[in-house]
Amino acid sequence: MTTDGPRRLGCLISGGGRTVLNLQAAIVRGDVPASIEVVLAHREDVAGVARCRDAGLPVEVIPILPEADTSNRVDQALEHAGIELVCLCGYLRHFRVGPRWHDRVVNIHPSLLPRHGGPGMYGDRVHAAVLAQSDTESGCTVHAVDEIYDHGAIILQRRCPVEPNDTTASLAARVFAAECEALPEAIQAIAEGRIQLADGQVLTKDRSGAADP
Repeated sequence: MTTDGPRRLGCLISGGGRTVLNLQAAIVRGDVPASIEVVLAHREDVAGVARCRDAGLPVEVIPILPEADTSNRVDQALEHAGIELVCLCGYLRHFRVGPRWHDRVVNIHPSLLPRHGGPGMYGDRVHAAVLAQSDTESGCTVHAVDEIYDHGAIILQRRCPVEPNDTTASLAARVFAAECEALPEAIQAIAEGRIQLADGQVLTKDRSGAADP
């Protein structure tokens, strides 16, 4: 098994921080050979800020400025922390990938992309869309990030059923349970070098070490 993947993680949040805390728990258990070096948010009153600090994670709050200035501040914070892989964990703003972070950013989305993705599709809006279209299954998608919302190459997906009496809340809980497995599994594979992001593609390595799309 190779162990040459990126391991220093920077996590961006816009809400409660549960995805980061779940990832940190997997790291503490020894399941994911990585470390969360910084958590970034744009408001001090975001619930995840206090929760991540209580868990002992370094948190930096970067105020919302004109978009280019905000992106510059985000880049500086990530670079200062020596981040190798950026994880968007319920982050609702556009992340400027550019050449600096090309093939170094992943996101987790609460649907089976390409269904129910794109600008404005997050949280309960996604689950409401799943129910409105009478989908029989939902789940989550871990994907590489490019400049288009929810567009990058899929790393892995986890599926779950949509039950006949589901509400947005009950479906959200089931999807989040899938997310709690999917993101640590994806980060583990990347950190161990079994999955590589290269030129917008997701490459997996076979037992000989050869990479296949």
